[in-house]
Amino acid sequence: MHFCVRIKVHSTLKRKTPIMNFDLKTLELTAAASEKCDLLVVLIPEGFKPGPDALSALAALALKNGDLSLKAGKQLQLYQVPAVAARRVVLVGVGDGSARASRQAVLALGGAIKAPQTKRVVLCFAGTATGDAVGAAVQAVAEASYVYTTTKSKAEARSLSRCVVGVANPPEVRDGFDSGVALVAGVEFAREWGNRPANHATPSLLADAAKTLAKLPRIQCKVHGPAEVSRLGMGAFMAVARGSEEPLRFIELRYNGAAKDKAPVVLVGKGITFDTGGISIKPAPEMDEMKFDMCGAASVLGTFRALGELQPAINVVGLIPACENMPDGRAVKPGDVVTSMSGQTIEILNTDAEGRLVLCDALTYAARFKPAAVVDIATLTGACVIALGGVRSGLFANNDDLAAALHQAGEAAQDPCWRMPLDDDYADGLKSNFADMGNVAGRAGGSITAAKFLQKFVGDVPWAHLDIAGTAWRGGAAKGSTGRPVGLLVHYLLGHDQAHARAGKKAVPAPHATAKPAAKRAPRAKVA
Repeated sequence: MHFCVRIKVHSTLKRKTPIMNFDLKTLELTAAASEKCDLLVVLIPEGFKPGPDALSALAALALKNGDLSLKAGKQLQLYQVPAVAARRVVLVGVGDGSARASRQAVLALGGAIKAPQTKRVVLCFAGTATGDAVGAAVQAVAEASYVYTTTKSKAEARSLSRCVVGVANPPEVRDGFDSGVALVAGVEFAREWGNRPANHATPSLLADAAKTLAKLPRIQCKVHGPAEVSRLGMGAFMAVARGSEEPLRFIELRYNGAAKDKAPVVLVGKGITFDTGGISIKPAPEMDEMKFDMCGAASVLGTFRALGELQPAINVVGLIPACENMPDGRAVKPGDVVTSMSGQTIEILNTDAEGRLVLCDALTYAARFKPAAVVDIATLTGACVIALGGVRSGLFANNDDLAAALHQAGEAAQDPCWRMPLDDDYADGLKSNFADMGNVAGRAGGSITAAKFLQKFVGDVPWAHLDIAGTAWRGGAAKGSTGRPVGLLVHYLLGHDQAHARAGKKAVPAPHATAKPAAKRAPRAKVA
C-alpha cells in the first residue's frame, strides 16, 4: 500500500517556497535497505527482535556491543553501510514506541534532518507502529526541518523535500498519518504568520491569509473593516486600534462540516499584530518579540488549515480581532472609559492590557452563533509565563467537561496545558469607581484576573481561555513561533468529530462538490 499527501508552507509574497511531501508505505527492514535516500532512519523499540536482513544484523551487533541504547533519542550514525542503499543510516532508540518517544527520537536527529544535503529521508519503524506514533514522527520531521525564509534575501530554504514513512501495517496507522500531515500543514501555517515581522503581517495581510483558506473545502471567510466594526458597537476593540495607522480587521472564518442545525465550536484568537503597549509603553529590550502577540490568531488560522485537510464532521467558527496597539495623539489613554459591544463599560487603567479589550468584543460577538463551546486563545499575560514557563499553556474554564476535554487533547497532541483557578474572589481587583470594571487588577494573580475579565463577557456558554504567552514562541537563539496550540485545538475538535460519528451523524457535502462516500475525504486544495 502506498499513497502520498503533499503539504506546503504557503506565502502571500512572491517567493518560491519548497514543497514537503510525505509518503506512507509498506516497508520492513529487508526492503528498507534497498531504499535510495540521503538519510535512512531506523526507529528501534525496546524488545526489538532482529531478523536475517542486513539492518537487523547491524542493529543486533550494535546492541550486543553496547554501542546503541534503545532509550528514546539515543542513536548510532553510520555512513555508506554495505548492502544498504542509503548514503547515511541512523539507528535510533524509540523506547516504548509511544507517540512521545517517537517524537523525542526524531527530534534528536534535528541536525541530520535539517542538513543541506538531506533532501530525501526514509523513516522506518523496526517494530509494530501505532497511528499516534506515526503521526508524532511526521510532525517531528517537519518541526526539525522547518526553516523561515519569507523575508530573507539569500536564505537557504528547507532542503528536505520528501519523507517516506515505512511501517509493516499501513492500514492500521493511516488515520494517524493523515492527522499528522494535516497538523504539519496547520502548524506551519501558524508558524509562518507568527514569524513574519509586523510590517509583513499587518491586520490587512492577516485577513488576506484568512481569505486564502476559503479555497479549501467547506471553509468560508468574511472580513469586517472599521465601518462594520463600528456598526457592531465594538468600542473596546476600536479603542485599542485608535493609535495605529493600520486599519483594524475583524476576521470571521467558518468551517461547515456538519448539518446547519449543529451548534459550532467557536475559536477566538487574539490578533494584535504588534504591541508597543500603547501609551503604557513597553521597555525597549525584546520589544521586537511583540510581533508574536498575534500568535493566538495564527493558531486559529493554522487550525482551519488543518480542518481543510481533515474534513471532520463538525461546525467551527473562527473569530480574529486584528489590530496594532500603538501610541500616538489618537491613542486611548490610561483612565479613559470605553463601552464594549456587550454594553459594559471599561476603565482602561493600563493600555498594555489591550488583548483582553479586543477579545471581550469578539467573545460577545461569538454568542450570535449559539455555540456548543467557545475557546479563546491569546498571548495574554506575562504572569502566565511566570506561573507555567514555556512548557504548558494556561487553561481557564467555566465548565469542567470542556476543561477536561482540552486537557486530554493537549496530552494527546503533546501540546500540554494546565488548568488554573477561576475563583470569583479573584475578580475583586477589577472593580472601578468610574466604570463597570477596570481592565487590570494589579500584579498578583495577573493571569487569573485577566481570565476573570474575559469571563464577564461569555455568560453561561461553556468557555475556556488558553493563555499561550509562554508557549507560542521561543526567545534567544531559537527565537521563533512554535505553532502552538494548533495541535491541542485540532485534537480537541477531532474529539467532537468522533462524538458525532458515535452518534451516527454524517457530514454535509462540501459546497459545490459532489457528495462522497463516508470513507473518503473531500479533495484537498492548494492554499496560496
